[in-house]
Amino acid sequence: MEKHYIEFRDQGYWISGSRVSLESVIFAFLDGLSPETIAAECFPILSLEQVYGAITYYLAHRAEIDAYLQRAEIAFESFQQSTHDPEFSRKIAIARREMQLA
Repeated sequence: MEKHYIEFRDQGYWISGSRVSLESVIFAFLDGLSPETIAAECFPILSLEQVYGAITYYLAHRAEIDAYLQRAEIAFESFQQSTHDPEFSRKIAIARREMQLA
């Protein structure tokens, strides 16, 4: 019987039966963390089997997942730029300085 470690829901890839995104695990893996470290320190809610399953899924579908990650990054940058308010940032900086002087 085949196990499914990844599911596509809510427009994203998730570790099956969890609220952990595939991209979270993959970014940790691409940053050089071992599956053991990812399971023990980053996402203790996941089993080592789930982490290996997620990495295996990524490696088997690398072009598809890399394209998805690239689209997600572009969407995030667009959102970040659309919500950046220089006037708000200036007001926050002034408030911080005033608190430090108080």
